[in-house]
Amino acid sequence: MRILKFGGSSVGTPDALQKVVNIIETRQKKDRLVVVVSAFRGVTDQLIDMAALAAKGDQSYLSILNGIEERHYKTINELFPASKRSEVITSFKMMLNELDDVLQGVYLIRELTKKTLDFIVGFGERFSALILSRLLVSKGISAVFSDTRKLIKTDNNFGSARIITAITFQNIREFIEETDSDIIVATGFISSTMDDESTTLGRGGSDYTASIFGAALLAEVIEIWTDVDGLMTADPRKVKNAFSVDFASYEEAMELSHFGAKVIYPPTIQPALKSAIPILIKNTFKPEHPGTWIKREVKEKNGIIRGMSSIEHVSLITIKGSGMIGVSGVSARMFGALAKENINIILITQSSSEHTITVAILPGDAATAKKTIAEEFSEEISADIIDEIRVERDLSVIAVVGDNMRQIPGIAGRVFNALGRNGINIVAIAQGSSERNISFVVDRKNEKKAMNTLHDAFFLSGVKTMNLFLVGTGLIGSTLLKIISEQEKELYKEYQIDLNLKGVANSKQMLLSDEAIPLDDWNSRLSDKGKATDLKDFVAEMRSMNLPNSVFIDCTASADIYPFYDEILTASISVVTPNKKANSTTQKIFTRLHQTARKHNCAYRYETNVGAGLPIIGTINEMVTTGDSIEKIEGVLSGTLSYLFNTYDGSVPFSELVKQARDKGYTEPDPREDLNGHDVGRKLLILARVSGYELEFDDIDIQNLVPENARDADNIEQFFELLEESDNEFAALAKKATDAEKKLCYIARFEDNKAVVKLEQVDIRHPFYNLSGTDNILAIYSSHYDENPLVVKGPGAGAYVTSAGIISDILRVANTKAYSNAGY
Repeated sequence: MRILKFGGSSVGTPDALQKVVNIIETRQKKDRLVVVVSAFRGVTDQLIDMAALAAKGDQSYLSILNGIEERHYKTINELFPASKRSEVITSFKMMLNELDDVLQGVYLIRELTKKTLDFIVGFGERFSALILSRLLVSKGISAVFSDTRKLIKTDNNFGSARIITAITFQNIREFIEETDSDIIVATGFISSTMDDESTTLGRGGSDYTASIFGAALLAEVIEIWTDVDGLMTADPRKVKNAFSVDFASYEEAMELSHFGAKVIYPPTIQPALKSAIPILIKNTFKPEHPGTWIKREVKEKNGIIRGMSSIEHVSLITIKGSGMIGVSGVSARMFGALAKENINIILITQSSSEHTITVAILPGDAATAKKTIAEEFSEEISADIIDEIRVERDLSVIAVVGDNMRQIPGIAGRVFNALGRNGINIVAIAQGSSERNISFVVDRKNEKKAMNTLHDAFFLSGVKTMNLFLVGTGLIGSTLLKIISEQEKELYKEYQIDLNLKGVANSKQMLLSDEAIPLDDWNSRLSDKGKATDLKDFVAEMRSMNLPNSVFIDCTASADIYPFYDEILTASISVVTPNKKANSTTQKIFTRLHQTARKHNCAYRYETNVGAGLPIIGTINEMVTTGDSIEKIEGVLSGTLSYLFNTYDGSVPFSELVKQARDKGYTEPDPREDLNGHDVGRKLLILARVSGYELEFDDIDIQNLVPENARDADNIEQFFELLEESDNEFAALAKKATDAEKKLCYIARFEDNKAVVKLEQVDIRHPFYNLSGTDNILAIYSSHYDENPLVVKGPGAGAYVTSAGIISDILRVANTKAYSNAGY
């Protein structure tokens, strides 16, 4: 014997019903079947609405009734040939008239009891079971309709009746023995008292009906057919990467279903569990999918946790007071008071000091709960034994469930560490002694973020999804996106990093999207769907998206962006930037940004501020973190000035060499921005700060290589004319260095708490003597590297090396998320 249950979505349309027939045909070739059906999707809610309207004396219930009638007639007309419709329509019409009569009675007396409501809402299952049974017969399949009110007997707790097991099982067994048909199509959800008064089995009642049949008949399996592929690792509406699991234990399924997994409901499993009958969850619309087997014991131990589920909206009630410590019976009185009001407790947590007791309940019960607890403890409140009864709203409960969590240390640590790294605060925690379930409460706004964070951490084999928000699509920004597009498959394969572009903006337009923006089509998407750029709106929308593992990337050279960094970091969104503006402003801002990043468990990374993709800042940071003390830094930190003085030998006028460098793209459009040394000064300032020193830009002694008469030139042409007047002076400097067998280098140096940037002569023994092209070089002297410095050398400019450095920073954010005492 095999039990098949089809939910409302599986019988909601003629096409769906035809799929059900096909499934039944394949199953009935091997086994005798009991097919339990729900009402057509949405019909139960319509029946409830009709009853409520009729009780108010509102005749609009008739229009709903007409809609139900038309929907079922349409289904019959589409599925049955004309020659076989009349008998089905007649039987359906008789049922419908019965419903109409009851609703008319409710309308006339303006009263709706729970008993009457149970009778009314049961018509949906009666309609669908009638149509399906007749449809099977019309196709030559032996099938019979069964109204389960005759079989399943319950108490008189209308709305959520409890079955009388012994009598129910006997009725089912006798009915099956007396029935010759291969297929019994039974109504789900409905039952009756010993006096034959209609009752319903409550939420998930049709699944429960299937489980009751399975247990009574000791069925081989109970199949639950729905519109998803099985028991999911998480709600796919909240976690897009959720997938179905192949197996789960009864206990895992019950834990998940208690906390919101809607594929099955806890009472469904109880009869099957007691009889050790496996449950198979299948997708009506993808019958080829293997689905999920729910069994007593799962030998397949794939993964540490089986799944996650959540209750989206809960409230917390907390009572606290020093007078509660050591006093017995407080919990019992609190739970008893709630029970009197039929308030269900979702989660319980109590401090070991007995100072507080907290329970999670549904929001609609919060006001009543607070009132009834206040009444129960009125004397204690008056005597200040209990300080307060606090209600917290707009919260969600998330449960992480898995049999494999038992006796494996560190699971809770992984859960809370992943949440903490994404700035998700935990309001309350509860864990059962079985160690099968870790439940915690978070702000409702963080529910989806928390679910996705944990799903990545536990289910995607180490894959971490990074959500990128890029501002600045000039040379560096566009090159960055190009490289990520070219390397995204390799990054996923080698580093298990999935980079998703969720926001992009330039000076004119911005675009943010819940779906990943294609990396190979971002430009056209931005043009077609973007709106006018407003940085404040961009940051606000990015924050409201509240995505886990988010990274804001500033690829501009603008000073307008960094004022938003603090707000971004406060939202636990990491910042990666080649833009030096933030780090070269005041020491106070530099320090605050690092402190904010540390406080909110996110990263502030700027490796490309100095030396493009060279590992300079990260190296100094690691040295300081591991206890080394930086004593001296000197370097050639400008690719432009490196090129100029590596090339300049006096044979070509200095002004002409600067023109050539500009034509090659080695200088800024206005070369004065390179020659004035300010950019080098900012880089030295950043390195000194990363080394642990406090320094302001005005403390740096910078030699400006722009001749005084050329500094205020009106335009570039005039600047070059005035620079030409100083060619002899530069030639004299070059000759002097050559005569001394030295070369000119524009060196930035920090030593003895003094910062200097100036043109110097270096001889062949100096590390910088053999520098060539546009390379940068940095020598770091420290307590560990006191005689021979640690030298970093390589290309210090260029879109590709800078973009590669930004990608490295993103990968470090993905792999660590939190950084050293320097906040880097």
